[in-house]
Parts: sequence; structure tokens; C-alpha cells
Amino acid sequence: MGIRILVAEDDAKVAKFLVRGLREEGFTVEHAADGETAWHFLRSGDWDLVILDWWLPAQDGLTVLQRFRQVNRATPVLFLTARDAVSDRVRGLDGGADDYLCKPFDFEELLARVRALIRRRDAASGTTLSYRDLSIDLAAQRVERAGAFLELTAKEQALLIFFLRHPGQVLSRTRIYDHVWGESSDFFSNTLEVHIKDLRRKLESRGPRLIHTVRGRGYLLGEPAESGAAAGAEDRA
Repeated sequence: MGIRILVAEDDAKVAKFLVRGLREEGFTVEHAADGETAWHFLRSGDWDLVILDWWLPAQDGLTVLQRFRQVNRATPVLFLTARDAVSDRVRGLDGGADDYLCKPFDFEELLARVRALIRRRDAASGTTLSYRDLSIDLAAQRVERAGAFLELTAKEQALLIFFLRHPGQVLSRTRIYDHVWGESSDFFSNTLEVHIKDLRRKLESRGPRLIHTVRGRGYLLGEPAESGAAAGAEDRA
């Protein structure tokens, strides 16, 4: 789906359950086990949604949220906490949370709330990304090129969304792995190259190449700065 979620949760079992479940739904997920780590992730990355526990070591979730809202008021935040008093809910929502869910929780309800928050964000910012004759409707998860529907896997969609959000930029393997897979790149693996090749094949069934390899640097949606900059390497990617 190309949606990046930060889970800030200190309970290892709950965190593992959330990360596994959300990844199985196609989301890219990172985990922070304490408030300082969560704040580091929030400052250094772009997130589509944050799931935040209140009781975090090093720095509590409400403090993290209030600091985050000083610099970012757009990213949805879901408080997921055992604090179920009405006064706590009021403090959390007034502190900048967009939704509040108490533990214990049902994963299907959490997933529904996650989707609702993402839809709300997309409605506010626009739901379509496009480049030339290529477009994706984020709400409907529908990809089209030259008016024809393209059936992509979840990871292919995630890759395409990342490229569409950064047209004309050379994206390194490390950056792509971090944003799409949620983990550092493995330079001994050809996972990225395989997914790029499959995505290109589907895109190029309806038009010329859009995603180019820039040798020694990464991949680019758009035209290489110099003719031939992507030559040779493309055939191997």
C-alpha cells in the first residue's frame, strides 16, 4: 500500500503483534520501544500514521505527541493505551491525537481506525498521485497508465507510490529499502532489483520506460539528467 506507520510501544509482545499484523496488511512498519527512539524516528522520517502508547520509557507518549505537534500537525496519530479514563481520553485528544483506542483491543477495530485515519488524511491532501500518463488513486488503490488498469502487488504499489512522491529524484537502494521495506538494505540481495524489473514490465506494457537506473546511485522516475546515464545498468535491474 506504500503507507508508512510508526508503532511506538514498549510492550514487546504487543509491539510484535502490531508490527506483524500491519505488515501482513501491506503496510511498511517501524517500531520504537521508548519515547526517545520514537521522537528520533518522527524527526528523521516521513510517516503516514503514528500508533502511540502513552506509557513509554525515557519520554511518555503524551510528551512525544505534544513535541511532534509543534512541528507536524498533519500526520494522523492514534493513541493506543491502557489509560481508559475519560479524563485521559480528553488529555490525549486535546494533546493532538486524532483517535484514541484503549487496551485490550481487537486488531480488526484497530485496522479499521487506521484505514479511516489514512482516508481522512488522503481526503485532505488529495488522493491521486500522477506522472505523465501514469496515476494511482490512493483511496481506491487503483493504478492506471494511458487509461488502462494495471494490477500490481502490494510491494509494487509501495514502490510506485514512493517514486511518484519523488519524481525527478534519484532514490538510492538504501532509501528505497528504508521506506518500502522498513529495513536497511541488504547489498547481497537482489530483492529490490527483482521488484523493479516486475514493476517496469507492467508499466512498460502500456508505454515507454519511466523508471530508470542511474548507475552507482539508484533509481529515478523521470528522464536521466544525461543521456545514457542509465544505460547498461537498466538491462540488469
